[in-house]
Amino acid sequence: MHEAQPLVSQRGEVIQDFGTAIRLPIALSEEVCSESIRLLNQILADTITIRDLYKKHHWQVAGHTFYQLHLLFDKHYEEQNKLVDEIAERIQLLGGISVAMAHDVAEMTTIERPPRGREEVPVQISRLLEAHETILREVREAAETADQNGDAGTNDLLVSDVMRTNELQVWFLAEHVVDAPTVRSTE
Repeated sequence: MHEAQPLVSQRGEVIQDFGTAIRLPIALSEEVCSESIRLLNQILADTITIRDLYKKHHWQVAGHTFYQLHLLFDKHYEEQNKLVDEIAERIQLLGGISVAMAHDVAEMTTIERPPRGREEVPVQISRLLEAHETILREVREAAETADQNGDAGTNDLLVSDVMRTNELQVWFLAEHVVDAPTVRSTE
């Protein structure tokens, strides 16, 4: 008779190192897969960072636009979270290992680390806009490389999902820092 006792505290060898790729029968060369994995992991690290930056600002937003921005930041967080999963799954299906842990992401990201404290709304929005631009620059370069390499799946993900989501979020954010008076005189 077998007991239903959980086997805890298990450890073993790593079965695939980060930075390596296994060969899956997806009709792409090892070289193409490895290059896409490398590019996607950088975009993933920066997407995880902007996702978390949105949550930080969601919690710490203050001022007369609190309610609207609190909701907007959370909506953008959820959209970035969806992208995190899609990018990570693409890396895995190419045979790679997705960056996953916070300390690894912190080492890889190219997005500037914000202070732990609360910042004013225009500063929060500026940080987010700069982070989006960083990601969009990386995405455009990676999409072009994937296209040149015949990796249509990676190109499609980057253009149809990552690029379009980030561009739309830039528009929604940028409109909050337009210097327009709320009331205009009719005289």
